[in-house]
Amino acid sequence: MPEEIVESESGSNLSFNGGVKTSSLGETLQFIKGVGPHLAATFAKLGIITVGDVLRHIPRRWEDRTYFRMVAEVRSGELVTMQGIVMGVGSTQPRPGMRITKAVLTDKDGGSFTLVWFNQPYLEKTFKTFQMRKSQVVVYGHAKLSGWILEIQNPEWEAPSEEENALSANRIVPIYPSTEGLYQERIRRLVDSLLKTHLNCIDELLPPEVVAGHSLVSAQFAVKNIHFPSNTSELTDARRRLVFEEFYCLQVLLALRRRANSHLRGGIKFKIDMDKIRRDIAEMVPFELTGAQQRSLQDIASDLTSGHAMNRLIQGDVGSGKTMVALGAMLMAVESGYQAVLMAPTEILAQQHAIVLRRLLEPLGHSVEIATGSLTAKEKSGVRERLISGQSRLAVGTHALIEEEVQFAQLGLVIIDEQHRFGVLQRAALAKKGQRPHVLVMTATPIPRTLTMTLYGDLDVSVLNEMPPGRKPITTHWKPQSKRSQVYASAQRLLIEGRQVYVVCPLVEESEKLQVKSAVQLREHIANEVFPQYRVGLLHGQMKSDEKDDVMAQFKAHEIDVLVATTVIEVGIDVPNASAIIIEDADRFGLAQLHQLRGRVGRGQYSSYCVLIAEPKTQVGRSRMEVMTATQDGFIIAEEDLKIRGPGEFFGTKQSGIPELIYGDILRDQAILEETREAAFDIVARDPDLSESEHLALRKALRRTELGFELIGVG
Repeated sequence: MPEEIVESESGSNLSFNGGVKTSSLGETLQFIKGVGPHLAATFAKLGIITVGDVLRHIPRRWEDRTYFRMVAEVRSGELVTMQGIVMGVGSTQPRPGMRITKAVLTDKDGGSFTLVWFNQPYLEKTFKTFQMRKSQVVVYGHAKLSGWILEIQNPEWEAPSEEENALSANRIVPIYPSTEGLYQERIRRLVDSLLKTHLNCIDELLPPEVVAGHSLVSAQFAVKNIHFPSNTSELTDARRRLVFEEFYCLQVLLALRRRANSHLRGGIKFKIDMDKIRRDIAEMVPFELTGAQQRSLQDIASDLTSGHAMNRLIQGDVGSGKTMVALGAMLMAVESGYQAVLMAPTEILAQQHAIVLRRLLEPLGHSVEIATGSLTAKEKSGVRERLISGQSRLAVGTHALIEEEVQFAQLGLVIIDEQHRFGVLQRAALAKKGQRPHVLVMTATPIPRTLTMTLYGDLDVSVLNEMPPGRKPITTHWKPQSKRSQVYASAQRLLIEGRQVYVVCPLVEESEKLQVKSAVQLREHIANEVFPQYRVGLLHGQMKSDEKDDVMAQFKAHEIDVLVATTVIEVGIDVPNASAIIIEDADRFGLAQLHQLRGRVGRGQYSSYCVLIAEPKTQVGRSRMEVMTATQDGFIIAEEDLKIRGPGEFFGTKQSGIPELIYGDILRDQAILEETREAAFDIVARDPDLSESEHLALRKALRRTELGFELIGVG
């Protein structure tokens, strides 16, 4: 959790992720004894500016240097920490541009092991100095047995100075994230010094009943022992306390926001006749809604009639029918006399929503406006006039909806689709178009429970975990490039039967323009050499909106048989006759993206197929292919994707809203996250203003800390 100033009566207090409270923690390192401007500048490269920053700069791992591994004990492939005296050093140059430096060390039992570096010739001089001084060197890395020789290639290494032995030897030693010119012993020395002078500044933030009830160590014990534990038990206790506190602060904040959004602030009270809503939907669509869709609509109706502002998340798998839920919610708004808007992240998706909503709603007498950047000035003016006059009650659009000129007569419901693709300011700007309108956010990216608790803990959540009737499973295959001709031969059999096929262009991470070039080349290859007898279209993100719309319309009308496309088709195209999707170089895509792409087929009555052409070079790439062929459950895929990529990259966007955690890991520490959530919501239920004396420290800390989590939620 980021450090934030907490104003006290004197204005001099400082919150330190759990209660550091004197201004000395805000003192810049430059003025700390023994640091100075040069060393302070080096620490600044790591974002370490103040004393508090140093104490929050936790080790990335710890080495138990009470016992080093001996050569005789080590097996090939193990990650080991060893210590030895340098016996010899030398370099060779097997070919131009390649220089290998080797150092031979012996452990205290006389066993020899070799350190190997590539193209780091300066190390030869360094290790010759160690050899002359008979210095003990500590090394860490992967052991490799080559015959009878034990090698460690490109190891981390350290030669503790005599005065640092107390911090760097015969104990559990912290290994810190570092940078060029900043050695481990220097970081340790500064941390040790600051712990001696500033440990008593660390105050207790957690309420006593929480500390006792969850068997937590004190804040000061935790900070001291996260750096210099006496044993592994103390390290475990210290980390658990710091993780707990970090998650607890986040969950209390979310609990306070949830209470503010749902209970304290009034909302428009709709009058809803659910029987009429159900009849209207039954008249519009020839199928019965799934149980999950019906439950979600009932959840929304309860929110809209409660008198409190709705803040609800609808999340579902690809094809689970969230558009029908949005449709039902919009009907509730319109039939209560209010306007409703749906904002989508791309013009393609906005157009798709508009097409579907117009087809379903216009027969009931409800017109649907569309507001996108590609409209002419005259068209935009007409949309604005109809919305501000109240003549139009429904609108679909992109960020064009939040332009200052767009105003509404009586906005009652805001729906944000694929919400993680929008920035916070964009979401807030749309919600401010009305007097506290109800807010519904939707995503077709299934979100693992741990992320839901951290990202959307202040929202009510409805899950669409059932597929509409008739939705057929998609058979997924993983094929090597050598089987490409067979893959396209199978696709041709589908084309002969009258089906249509997507071919997805390989992802070019460096540049969207390069991907477009690749897509154009792939289209030419398929049109001229693979399927010359069929109509082959092209769709990519650099095309103008009207060009994209034309291609989409042609594909939907079956005027195109094979559509070569970039990931622009990830959302927004619904073509029931398309029954196969071939994804080239599939290992370059993330799991969530692959699952979204696969969801483009299987939307009609025909058996559908997804073929992943890939030869992944990494275990991560292979894991993605294995998961895709093993399951179609988007929630299982999301959990696996989170494990593979980590929370920070899960959505593939910097505006994901995931708070930057210092101590906690939402995957590894899921049990603690759940524990803190219960405790946090309990304290807010009992003391919603955090006004009791034992909660004041927490209240002060959260007063400014909330700024650090402004990306969470939409309220």
